[in-house]
Order: sequence, then C-alpha cells, then structure tokens
Amino acid sequence: MIESTTLLRVRYGETDQMGYVYYGNYAQYFEVARTELLRSIGLTYKELESQGVMLPVLKLESNYIAPARYDDELKINTKIVEIPTGARIQFDYEIYNQDDQLIHKGMTVLVFVDIQKNRPCAAPKYLIEKLAGYDNVE
Repeated sequence: MIESTTLLRVRYGETDQMGYVYYGNYAQYFEVARTELLRSIGLTYKELESQGVMLPVLKLESNYIAPARYDDELKINTKIVEIPTGARIQFDYEIYNQDDQLIHKGMTVLVFVDIQKNRPCAAPKYLIEKLAGYDNVE
C-alpha cells in the first residue's frame, strides 16, 4: 500500500449557507490528494499526459460522516492499495479534521486512456515500476 497525507484548510468559498463544506468540493479535495500522492512517488499528471496518457475518473464514492467547516484544517490520507494490472487504478481517501476526527471516507477509480486513440489502455510500465518499488503494495 502506498500512502500519502495532504493538508488543506477549508476556504470560505467552499462552504454553503450553513457553513459546511459543500458536498461537491470533496471530489476536488480527492483530486488534490491523489495528485500529491503521485507527486510523492515522483510522478505528475503533467508527465503522464506528456507521455500520451490521461486519467479520467470512472467512479467516485463519497461517504459523509461529519461536516467540515470554514477554516478547518483537513488531513487527507490517500492510499493506493494494489498495483494496477489493467486499465484502472483505485485511490482510497480518509479525511480527518484538526481534532483528528474521521469526517469523510471516499474512493475513486480512474482509467488510463491513450490520448491519441481516446481509448482505455494498460497502466504505463513506468508507473507500474514506480509502484513496484514500494514493498507494501499488494
């Protein structure tokens, strides 16, 4: 398993009239966190795209446990539990507030797509090699 932690502070514009983080913003939080996880292993979305691969979201699950509020500091733990063997990769997320209370859990599945063909493709070999360097990935 590969893990990374990303810290974010809730901005005023991310909240609704009740002062809670608007539900749609959790997808953006997930994107920030998975981008940082990839960066932590030495890979960026920009590099993937320059190599001809994009990663659109295929599936998103978002489970609300408690609200996040304006100015809360959020800790997002992101995990890749297994090395992709086909065209999909899964990221799991847990979001904690500044009191270390679990407030949100989620998951995204992304699909590797060949930019030129606009068709799903196998996970790039260089990504598999980077992930394989982590002993705790199943």
